[in-house]
Amino acid sequence: MSFFTKVFGGKKEPPAPTTSEAIQKLRETEEMLVKKQDFLESKITQEIQTARKNGKINKRAAIQALKRKKRYEKQLQQIDGTLSTIEMQREALESANTNTNVLTTMKSAADALKAAHQHMDVDQVHDMMDDIAEQQDVAREISDAISNPVAFGQDIDEDELEKELEELEQEELDKELLGIQSTDELPSVPTGVPETSKKSKKQEESDDELRDLEKWASA
Repeated sequence: MSFFTKVFGGKKEPPAPTTSEAIQKLRETEEMLVKKQDFLESKITQEIQTARKNGKINKRAAIQALKRKKRYEKQLQQIDGTLSTIEMQREALESANTNTNVLTTMKSAADALKAAHQHMDVDQVHDMMDDIAEQQDVAREISDAISNPVAFGQDIDEDELEKELEELEQEELDKELLGIQSTDELPSVPTGVPETSKKSKKQEESDDELRDLEKWASA
């Protein structure tokens, strides 16, 4: 290394492109080579037509057309190999780019998880869960104590209450029976003469008068 190179420095290398930039460049190169393939295939077709056209009338021109066809075919073969190499390189870069993105995402997630657990201690968490369970037990005992009416007449004998209820029911039943008996009386006997009897007596008197008239008329 020369003195001037040490003092002023050598030519600096350009920064390496990113994977995305490299992939884009490779795709552009692939597109260019594919277009060149199409061009060479059209030229090969054209030279074959020229050779056929001049096969009998101009043999020299036909041979030259076949030579050019050979060169085009060789270039086309080289392009095929180059395209295969570029395709494999592009796929490798795409895979590396995907892996880089995945690892970056995983690293970010790991950092976020670490930051979330930074102020947490496993022993403290266990202690807190024990405190929560203990307070839940206390709350349950308080609820049970409130819902159990010990100081509100629990010392009353249930059998005595049932006996009193039976007596009340029997009393109501007796009242109903007495009410039925008071209404169950025979109807009073009529003291007057039935209307039908009166009518029969009048009818008999009319009949007697009719018979008297018949006797008087026949005399």
